[in-house]
Amino acid sequence: MARLFGTDGVRGEANVTLLPEMAYRLGRAATIYFGKESEEQPLIIIGRDTRISGEMFESALTAGICSAGGRAMLAGIIPTPAIAYLARKHKAKAGIVISASHNPFHDNGIKFFGGDGYKLPDAVEDELEAIVHQLETDDNYPRPTAEHIGHIEYRTDLLNQYMEFVLSTCKERFDGVKVVLDCANGAAYEAMPKILRRLGANVKVIHALPNGTNINDGCGSTHLESLQKAVLENGADFGIAHDGDADRCLCVDEKGQVIDGDHILVMCAMDMMKEGKLPYNTVVTTVMANIGFHQAIKKAGGRAEITKVGDRYVLENMLKNGYKIGGEQSGHIIFTDYSTTGDGLITALQVLSSLKRSGRKASDLTALMTTYPQLLVNVKVATKEGWETNEAIKKAIAEGDKELGENGRILVRPSGTEPLIRVMAEGPDQAQLDRICHAIADVVKKEQG
Repeated sequence: MARLFGTDGVRGEANVTLLPEMAYRLGRAATIYFGKESEEQPLIIIGRDTRISGEMFESALTAGICSAGGRAMLAGIIPTPAIAYLARKHKAKAGIVISASHNPFHDNGIKFFGGDGYKLPDAVEDELEAIVHQLETDDNYPRPTAEHIGHIEYRTDLLNQYMEFVLSTCKERFDGVKVVLDCANGAAYEAMPKILRRLGANVKVIHALPNGTNINDGCGSTHLESLQKAVLENGADFGIAHDGDADRCLCVDEKGQVIDGDHILVMCAMDMMKEGKLPYNTVVTTVMANIGFHQAIKKAGGRAEITKVGDRYVLENMLKNGYKIGGEQSGHIIFTDYSTTGDGLITALQVLSSLKRSGRKASDLTALMTTYPQLLVNVKVATKEGWETNEAIKKAIAEGDKELGENGRILVRPSGTEPLIRVMAEGPDQAQLDRICHAIADVVKKEQG
């Protein structure tokens, strides 16, 4: 049986592969698990993004929680990292986010944070999964009655609590700075414009009218074209884009050039080194980081630790070794001084703060790193099983590696959340990358369906 939890919770197409019945069982299972060592009703905080299916899953989760005698505190539409913060602040047993992040609106997901604000370890997810399977086959767990039935708290103040926390992480003001903000029609649409304006920025907001189906639709951190255009048309100093649940942040300089997660890590790490606040002068990143990132960090006198793709692996390395900043090219950046998870709002403020302290234009900071051409092809497959040992795929990768030599690299990996195998090639010649990458992708498609 395939594992229920992927790299970032339980995901699927709403009401097709991810059903409200599953949400009910997950809510019930979480309350059973987190309440087993507590005599009080366990508190679980729930937040969601703007997807049309969010309310359905919220209702199912809270029904499951209440059926097992838990307290469900509903935060409504709120960024993912807010739930990590609020779980700690309110001493909850867990936090749950209903979101499929940067995926299209028809997908949704359910992901968990522990009461400490960190994503759950694999072992805990396995225990939750075991309870879910037990509930599917023979639900013989106790059902509280009378006054012991769980209840729901609707808390409209939680978003403001999170906003005050985000503001507390920023020591600079941005008076006179002209910013275009793309909220992806997602969870940051209310909080981030207010935060930037509180800090003095002149803000033009785009894609902040969610209707349940337009989240990430041609906007946000996965579709930067409209942000780039708006920055140029408005003569802005800076552009900020979040994804649907606002745990990511990508930016655009005043020339419309993209500032991706690699650039953000370089900018902020150099600023932290200058301030003497970067332990061991080390940044944590993943195997997806651009060659140019490594060159820029080395030139600045720093070093990089490399992990597998996934913010949980970045954070694991940071906590183990005492590092303060890490992240992914996709804009999922973690500052352990402030948060237990990637927070797109905090990231945006840290980049703006670095820019303010430098006294330079955003494009000057963009130029700190030269980005090598990098091509990523997502291959939709029938199965991700066995691709690593497939001889035809191995041969295609080896041939590509041989052609690129020391001037580039190839990385093939399965998506942790979608039925995709990702083929990435990096090197100095875009045409060469295109040919090599698509040749490998064609073999993957043929072999894996």
